[in-house]
Amino acid sequence: MPPEDEKPGSASQGGSKMEEEDPERKKKKEEKAREKELKKLKALQKAEAAKNQMMSADSQSQQKPSSKKSEKKNQRRGGGGEEEKPEDFIDPETPNGEKKKLSPVMAKQYSPSTVEKAWYAWWEKSNFFRADADSKKPPFVIVVPPPNVTGALHIGHGLTASIEDLIIRWRRMSGYNTLWVPGMDHAGIATQVVVEKKIMRERKQTRHDVGREAFVNEVDYKDIKERTLLKVPGYQDPVEFGVLTSFAYPLEGELGEIVVATTRVETMLGDTAIAIHPEDKRYSHLHGKFAIHPFNGRKLPIICDAILVDPEFGTGAVKITPAHDPNDFDVGKRHCLEFINIFTDDGNINSNGGSNFEGMPRFKARLAVVEALKEKGLYRGAQNNEMRLGICSRTNDVVEPMIKPQWFVNCQSMAKEALDAVMDENNRKIEIIPKQYAQEWKRWLENIRDWCISRQLWWGHRIPAWYVILEDDQLKEIGAYNDHWVVGRNEEEALSEAFGKFQEKKFHIEQDPDVLDTWFSSGLFPLSVLGWPDSTADFNAFYPTSVLETGHDILFFWVARMVMLGMKLGGDVPFRKVYLHPMIRDAHGRKMSKSLGNVIDPLEVINGVSLEGLHRRLEEGNLDRSELIIAKEGQLKDFPNGIVECGADALRFALISYTAQWCNKLWNAIRFAMNKLGDDYCPPVNIEVQQMPFSCKWILSVLNKAISKTVSSLEAYEFSDAATAVYSWWQFQLCDVFIEVIKPYFSAESKFDDSRKASRDALWVCLDTGLRLLHPFMPFVTEELWQRLPQVAGSCNRRESIMISEYPTVVDAWTNEPVEREMGLIESIVKSIRSLRSMMPPNERNERRPAYVMCHVDVVSDTIRRYELEISTLASLSSLKVLSENDAAPAGCSVSVVNEQISVYLQLQGNLNAEAEREKLQKKREELQKQHDNLEKKMSASGYKEKVPQNIHEDNLKKLNKLLQELSIIDEADRKLIDTGNGEN
Repeated sequence: MPPEDEKPGSASQGGSKMEEEDPERKKKKEEKAREKELKKLKALQKAEAAKNQMMSADSQSQQKPSSKKSEKKNQRRGGGGEEEKPEDFIDPETPNGEKKKLSPVMAKQYSPSTVEKAWYAWWEKSNFFRADADSKKPPFVIVVPPPNVTGALHIGHGLTASIEDLIIRWRRMSGYNTLWVPGMDHAGIATQVVVEKKIMRERKQTRHDVGREAFVNEVDYKDIKERTLLKVPGYQDPVEFGVLTSFAYPLEGELGEIVVATTRVETMLGDTAIAIHPEDKRYSHLHGKFAIHPFNGRKLPIICDAILVDPEFGTGAVKITPAHDPNDFDVGKRHCLEFINIFTDDGNINSNGGSNFEGMPRFKARLAVVEALKEKGLYRGAQNNEMRLGICSRTNDVVEPMIKPQWFVNCQSMAKEALDAVMDENNRKIEIIPKQYAQEWKRWLENIRDWCISRQLWWGHRIPAWYVILEDDQLKEIGAYNDHWVVGRNEEEALSEAFGKFQEKKFHIEQDPDVLDTWFSSGLFPLSVLGWPDSTADFNAFYPTSVLETGHDILFFWVARMVMLGMKLGGDVPFRKVYLHPMIRDAHGRKMSKSLGNVIDPLEVINGVSLEGLHRRLEEGNLDRSELIIAKEGQLKDFPNGIVECGADALRFALISYTAQWCNKLWNAIRFAMNKLGDDYCPPVNIEVQQMPFSCKWILSVLNKAISKTVSSLEAYEFSDAATAVYSWWQFQLCDVFIEVIKPYFSAESKFDDSRKASRDALWVCLDTGLRLLHPFMPFVTEELWQRLPQVAGSCNRRESIMISEYPTVVDAWTNEPVEREMGLIESIVKSIRSLRSMMPPNERNERRPAYVMCHVDVVSDTIRRYELEISTLASLSSLKVLSENDAAPAGCSVSVVNEQISVYLQLQGNLNAEAEREKLQKKREELQKQHDNLEKKMSASGYKEKVPQNIHEDNLKKLNKLLQELSIIDEADRKLIDTGNGEN
């Protein structure tokens, strides 16, 4: 449970400062950043001053009088003789937890560290994150997948935090009582390995010197094709693998011998049977007979097992070691065999292996057993054998099975409930997104086995079981008698149960030294963070939670366990939706791995880091020398100059949208827009959209569509689509079109007074709405920019922070499809003109020049004439003239076909190169002809009319006619170019 002063809404901000920083160090960093920023501004100031000195007195005298406020602003920005003051661009110091104090003037350059400081502390102190169990708002709850307590952050954590914080911020702004519950996983195995390596590195001690119990490791697998020598930790000489060793067991009653083969010959010390196929006639005379163990005289029954034995493989006889092989374990269960463990927890031979081998490390015992078999004349040779070898991913040791007493949970009934919760279409309680993972859920839970929940570790939650050791017990080891176990929530309860069970007998109890499986502990996470097993206000208000967001690789290990335990112990599923985010890989498509050097700490992206800093982090880790060399080489290749500071907002947006960061563009766009608003601008309480200019109606209409697409994508958990919708509106519609097209309104001409005022109002609405739309994706920069926006005079509706403001919703009055269609036509014409301009020589591309639009339909001509100003502004034209199809093509122009109704001409300098223009038209013709032929072929195919719906057939006919018309226009333009060329000749 979070600390009381943070409960329950104290989640760490996704993508922000992910760990606490020393206050003194933090202060020094901020001072250093301020000094750096001041130097930058002084350099910019000098450059501006030099530029101003070059301005002629004549140009100064031509400037029109302005208001005192505008004049002061103009001087501050370099328009007059007075120099800019660098300190005006620097944010004043903000005491911790107070609302950020902003500089009088927006900085000319975006600085992540400057923008992102102070806001989080203010959000937290203002209790904007807090959820209220008594709130009347609908609850929306996410539990943070707990990262390992020892693990350094990696970019996957950044993705998780970014997505979850996005969801929570969006829901909070949409009127929900939001709770984002943080946590931390004790990560028993990972933690113990890290601690063990640290102790060895710093104290030269092993885990046995300081603690108890060996541990189960995470396993990777290495495929061995033939005899292979491998370096194994703890052995001076390499160990040979990929070898199948054959040896003979003598048969009882002088019946001869039976030959078996194994890749782990040392395990024969624990053999308790030899298996044959019941229908193998070679061994039919041995049914019910025994072999004799050559080293201890143990009688090994010859058993028939059709499940395990393949009579065609090898000799058709298989040695059975139930305690050291999973298949043999099953055979032992089926035939009630003895289970003999021959290894200590350290991998040495124990007393069950015999006095000749006791104490030997397992791979040295391998050699010793072969020699002993040779001495007895039982060795029958060795051969290459392909095999798969288990390797510990953390220690590089060889992993082999060994039977241990364990605690298990019978999962059959719980798995059935969890399966139905996802797959029952009539009563589905959980939705998995993306939906294809529901089949993986089904596959896992339909084949569920008992869950081993005990781990031989000493880091983690202890098993709540105690072993009763009676004074008169012959065997005193823990676990010697299965009926001596008692369970309880604490030792007092366990003692009470023991007294009731053994009454007058003298005893003492010891808690099981094992710990719970990490997945069992974390499987209780949605329950325990809300106060379970007590019936708390938080539990009653916020359970079940709303969404679990995690990686698909732990769908079974964690998610399924939470669902099983939640339904069993909490009475309901722990969440209603499961969103599985994609796996992050490096630039080469590889999974992140410390040994490859491609694991990136998100803080290194946020704050920036040098190559030396990346290397230093590797050196402080637990890689061995060879891995360290490879990892450094990987870092040198991928990050030769380190990682440039990006900030939290940029990292978040890049992870969510899979695109590069664009904070710089956003900052500059807002700075430019704020300049257009002016210092004395006061937003209106309401806007009359119908009275606004065409471009203002358009930008508000497409803003409506961006809002609709963003919200629908968020509701569908299509976060990349949502980010793209927001980005596309900001970049391609607001910045590229609207801010450009309204520039003429800000000239000194009085005829634009009304348009100027309306465009300011529309611009303010766009900035306010657009920043709120963007906030869940990029919280810091949007808060800073939103706080700089002018406020509506006397408005009581504006909230203190953007994060608790209302998320935008569609405004019906803004939707205007006819205006959007007309702007679409304008953009098509502008695009064609720009395309013609791009083909000019570089030194001519930026010159304003005349253009012509030839229309074949009068209605279209009228539309274009109405918007000559918009087209001229966006296409940077000196003039625009609309022609009819009866007009002669303008001479000396480059031509482009916009569609079947419109062609555009751009005036060139000098003589027209008719051949070059014809070549461009030919390329366009080939492109259109290909589209026409493909569509015609599709419509001529057998069964087309019967299979294709009528509306689609009609659309295809329209497309075909449109293509024919465009081809006709190209032919006409080509003929005119031929005439032009002939005229020149």
